[in-house]
Amino acid sequence: MNKIEQSWYKSFSFLTLLLLPLSGLFWLISTLRSLCYKIGLLEQFKGEVPVIVVGNISVGGNGKTPFVIWLAQYLQQNDLNVAVISRGYGGSSQIYPLIVDSSSTTAQAGDEPVLIQRRLGCPVVVGPDRKANIKLLNAKYDLDVIISDDGMQHYKMGRDIECCIVDSERRFGNGFLMPAGPLRETKKRLKTVDLVIENGGADNFNYQLQASALLNVATGEKVQSKLHSGHAISAIGNPTRFENTLQRSGVKLLSTAHYRDHYAYTAADFEKYSDEVVIMTEKDAVKCRVFAKPNWYFLPVDAKPSSAVINKLNLLLKEKGILDGL
Repeated sequence: MNKIEQSWYKSFSFLTLLLLPLSGLFWLISTLRSLCYKIGLLEQFKGEVPVIVVGNISVGGNGKTPFVIWLAQYLQQNDLNVAVISRGYGGSSQIYPLIVDSSSTTAQAGDEPVLIQRRLGCPVVVGPDRKANIKLLNAKYDLDVIISDDGMQHYKMGRDIECCIVDSERRFGNGFLMPAGPLRETKKRLKTVDLVIENGGADNFNYQLQASALLNVATGEKVQSKLHSGHAISAIGNPTRFENTLQRSGVKLLSTAHYRDHYAYTAADFEKYSDEVVIMTEKDAVKCRVFAKPNWYFLPVDAKPSSAVINKLNLLLKEKGILDGL
């Protein structure tokens, strides 16, 4: 984290005070923009297929991707054809919208879309224009529902259900809008969201991240023997949760290294570890596979929603006509 991001999760500071006027400007612009869509001055695009947005009101590391994967699998288990759209942050392609497939690289599509496509095998399309993404999906696939990974503040895109993910540990930081704080919108926005879900925590509407067995970065194979130690590397919004999970599983951390979220690794970043064991997140692994050493491993995690989340989701899916008989 840079100094500004660090200030978001600390007591009120002089830096926060300096940034408050910019936060006021950010609030004014975002509020006016939202109002323009609400009263019809700006036109909202509504696709042919229902859209479920999984987003947040704060920046970075809230845990959207595990829930997107769980949600897609849940809908697939109910015999629905699902696709995912994403901005593709961290990727750069000469052509948009870009269909992500097994040959797509994180440099082209971004780390999270590549991870999602490999986990789900369903259509995934990335690009800055979500309207174009949806149109391409409708033209090429017979779909029942589209999940938007992020996009709560993309009011141009119509949506049928909004799910907002909140990090139970960091929550809303100092409570200020960007850049004085981590919020994209004020906490009042949560009152208009269909389903607010805590990542971790004791709230009834939560999901817990359940770690699976460590896998080899290069081959994807399950580790056969227990790892007792290794260097923890991560480029995610909240690395502490990842490191705590490793320690609870009995892994001694020889060192930890934090890079900015979506950081594009190169082999040079790992030279200092020589041939020692390196452990990373699944989001990191999709970027490191091509140059990974045999003793590099990653920790997959899966979202396990509470019964309250599943029950509320079922009601919403029925109300919107996405699922029947639940």
